[in-house]
Amino acid sequence: MHVHPVPLDPASLPLPLLGRRVAAGFPSPADDYLEGEIDLGRYLIERPAATFLMRVAGESMVGAGILDGDLVVVDRSLEPRPGHVVVAVCHGEMTIKRLRVLRDGRAVLLAENPAFPEFVIGEEMPAEIWGVVVGVVRKTA
Repeated sequence: MHVHPVPLDPASLPLPLLGRRVAAGFPSPADDYLEGEIDLGRYLIERPAATFLMRVAGESMVGAGILDGDLVVVDRSLEPRPGHVVVAVCHGEMTIKRLRVLRDGRAVLLAENPAFPEFVIGEEMPAEIWGVVVGVVRKTA
């Protein structure tokens, strides 16, 4: 996985934002209502000094909609909570998993693909939560 720092003041690139949602099921008549503009950098990044982009390698999070080659937006300033998708460091390697807490209080890193194992964080599997995933970016064309 590659880490790329985000500039502290990303260049602004406002894009038109249509005020209607696009149907993913049956088509609906198109409306030409412009809601305003949206700057994707400002939309995805709330705390630039603590935010990083990371490129995903692998298929362990496909069930969460995170695919091989995607960019994830990771905020290191957020407190990780159960249910968050997090970037963790295990044995010197970074991995993206969903954080769960067992009834006995132990933390578990879960893949969102049944072909991959879960990791119970403990003495045998030490891990540090590096940051919380707050967004996913995928270029389709």
